[in-house]
Amino acid sequence: MIDEDLGTHLARLGLTRRQADAYAALLADGPCGREELADRIGRADGPDGELDGELEGQLAELRRLGLITAAGPEGAEHAPVEPSVALDHLAHTRTAELHRAHQAAVNAYRGYRRTVSPQGTEDLLEVVTGPAVTERIRQIEAAAEREVLRFDSPPYHTNATANPVEERNLERGVAYRVVYSRSAVENTAYYDVNIRPCIAAGEQARVLPTVPVKLTVFDGRLAIVSMSFVEAEVNDSLLLVHPSSLLSALTGLFETSWRTALPMHRGGGSPPGLGPVQRRILELLATGVTDDTIAELLGVSRRTLSRHLEQIGARAGSRTRFQLALHAARNGWL
Repeated sequence: MIDEDLGTHLARLGLTRRQADAYAALLADGPCGREELADRIGRADGPDGELDGELEGQLAELRRLGLITAAGPEGAEHAPVEPSVALDHLAHTRTAELHRAHQAAVNAYRGYRRTVSPQGTEDLLEVVTGPAVTERIRQIEAAAEREVLRFDSPPYHTNATANPVEERNLERGVAYRVVYSRSAVENTAYYDVNIRPCIAAGEQARVLPTVPVKLTVFDGRLAIVSMSFVEAEVNDSLLLVHPSSLLSALTGLFETSWRTALPMHRGGGSPPGLGPVQRRILELLATGVTDDTIAELLGVSRRTLSRHLEQIGARAGSRTRFQLALHAARNGWL
């Protein structure tokens, strides 16, 4: 029986569907002649009932590629050959074709940009507006390969909802470093549906009172600059920054801010006796949010929070929040 799944994979490497089916059939049922093979994969008879030359041409191409060889008396049968070398060649050929197609599409788009922006900046900056903003963000993020750097602050083009694209990227090995503004962390709904799940999935997160700009850098080759609160009220748009001195400056700005931001992760030195809620309190203390916000994020009362803080302080030998913060920093709790 033909392995349809294998045939699909072979077709992706550049074989025609009939070539893929023929090779899969030979693997499944062994060497055979042309007539039997035609019966296995579905005959393509000519008007006089004779097998047309289409299959013979496909078999000749499989022989040329090194996937089958002649077998049996007088070479009347066809037998499959170990495919590594042939498939490596096909894979390299397809990769080169995809690269050429990619470059052709990029060049075509640059030509389009020159017709609408002839000032010479079309390869450096691009403005996206209106309904296309959200979809463009998702497309770019889904294509990330190595690392995403982000300044995160309201407002959000995605309405402050979850980010399943980031979670999938983290799962497949894309690194994320995110600096949150305090206002982002104080948004309890956003913290629950977005920040906390992404940190749990592997995001490295830090916090500053404010971030200098709403920014995301993808693989060091493309940046998205979004509008601030005031700007967003009058201009729902974003700026795409392609490789340039501006992109380098934005990346440098992120790295400088990352070094000064406070971590939202516990360090390796926190005492093992702390419970889950107390460990989360330690994380939130570093963000600088108010006690009311911490209590709301944890879903506990102020009185319960105060009790947890007293217990954490007792473990640290601290009587004040300031002493606790110093102890946590010096001992790698955060």
